[in-house]
Amino acid sequence: MSQPLSPVGGKSRDRQEVPSSGARDGAWWRHAVIYQIYPRSFADADGDGMGDLAGIRARLPHLVDLGVDAVWLSPWYVSPQADAGYDVADYCDIDPVFGTLAEAEQLIAEARQAGIRTIVDLVPNHCSDQHPWFRAAVAAGPGSTERDAFHFRPGRGAHGELPPNDWPSNFGGPAWTRVTGPDGTPEEWYLHMFAPGQPDWNWENPRVAKQFEDILVFWLERGVAGFRIDVADNLVKAAGLPDLADYSGESPQPWADQDGVHAIYRRWRSVLEEHSRPGDEKVFVGELWSDRPERFARYLRADELHTGFNFDFLKVPWQAPAMREVIDATLEAHGPVGAPATWVLSNHDTTRHVTRYGRADTGYGFDRAARHGSPVDLETGRRRARAGALLTLALPGSTYIYQGDELGLWEVEDIPAELLQDPAVAGTGGADPGRDGCRVPLPWSGSAAPFGFSPDGSANEPWLPQPASWAALTVAAQAADPGSALVLYRKALALRKQLPAFGDGLLAWWPEGGRAQDGVLAFTRGADGELACIVNQSGQGIPLPDATEVLLASSPLGDGAVLPADTAVWLRRE
Repeated sequence: MSQPLSPVGGKSRDRQEVPSSGARDGAWWRHAVIYQIYPRSFADADGDGMGDLAGIRARLPHLVDLGVDAVWLSPWYVSPQADAGYDVADYCDIDPVFGTLAEAEQLIAEARQAGIRTIVDLVPNHCSDQHPWFRAAVAAGPGSTERDAFHFRPGRGAHGELPPNDWPSNFGGPAWTRVTGPDGTPEEWYLHMFAPGQPDWNWENPRVAKQFEDILVFWLERGVAGFRIDVADNLVKAAGLPDLADYSGESPQPWADQDGVHAIYRRWRSVLEEHSRPGDEKVFVGELWSDRPERFARYLRADELHTGFNFDFLKVPWQAPAMREVIDATLEAHGPVGAPATWVLSNHDTTRHVTRYGRADTGYGFDRAARHGSPVDLETGRRRARAGALLTLALPGSTYIYQGDELGLWEVEDIPAELLQDPAVAGTGGADPGRDGCRVPLPWSGSAAPFGFSPDGSANEPWLPQPASWAALTVAAQAADPGSALVLYRKALALRKQLPAFGDGLLAWWPEGGRAQDGVLAFTRGADGELACIVNQSGQGIPLPDATEVLLASSPLGDGAVLPADTAVWLRRE
């Protein structure tokens, strides 16, 4: 075995290894690069200003050129769109705004022929108030079997005028809405942890469980590679729906991370196993916001979910010590259950990381209002975002790319108030600025909006306005620019496929522990440490180690093999 790489300055000490299960030649999902498509904002083929399946199919070559292994599609189901499709009225059909079920089947097949698997979003915590089961429940009245599929309760107070408990909705206000009887008399309340148009399912009801197993099979038979599970830890509620003040369970809230949820996923896993075969494994990835590593890991046991989103990494500020701590904690939590980690910088619910990384406070939190509109140095944000891309793609496990990350798009924070559509805005009376800023339609080509998102001459404008300054960030413009973010992503993904040491496997911090105390993250990959990634967050240039070959850098290197500030580099030992 050759000698370890020299540390970045300072004296050496013992090499520190962080465990990570699996290897590059294992199941595809252990090391995949997965691209999130937000259908309404990806590409519009029919000119109505809303993205659609025909647009996605037409833009598949972009994903092939990018080099991704799979796509995750945000909800495309029939929906009144009270929450951009996360309010599902029919889980087994496509909303006409996006296309047809036949087009969805074509997309799945064409993507697979191009070497790209399809993961679909599944929303099992709640549905739409237009779902046939909920409409039947409202009509059937109190005490009916139909209402048992949801959480209906009488109100408190002398006349039932108060909500059944004190739970708050994630979109503002109480998590309860009262229904009226046929004669207009107010009666029971129903639970909705999100918008009033999104009633929560009652997972204690066997009919609900059977329905979702049938939904899994429906899409598996149409060729999907797996499911992203929305708010995966919220399905089961604490017995009796207690007030927060009276709740004393192990999980932080009575509506999240209840022990009973694991039985659901064990059953679901058996359904997937029945439809998997070697080389064509079907997978789950859970949206899990738990900040307790030991409870997070329980979802990733061998008979439950395959992977879960690592939001601790998304939230961490651009600071080497904090990033080092999150990386260590992530790999240590995943190791005992044999699951690969996931790495993600942005998604359809969070502020784009170009904007976050350009602020004085570079972390992410749910206090969007406190950060929204604060000053952003876009040049710094773009530079750090490029470095962050090489960092995530060098870490063990799988990586998620949110559409537009590869273009270096930033958060659009000046959308006129009358055009905002996120229900969180209305639900909080405007106190929450919402998530529309990360959902603005992609720019594909041209010098003016709609930048190829819709066909030339379309009568309808995109559903959210695009900044004029995105003219320099279109796919066409960046494809012709060797220094662009798009070209960097293409090179990085191509290299990652060629280098067996990347993906799932071993990570070892350099002898200086990555010099995180000095603002430098440095680690090697592979059993022999033949590859390395260095991320310089120190604020000043640092010399690269001797006897190494530069494979890829996120920004141009300085004279004399100097790694500039806010730059990442991939190295190979000569």
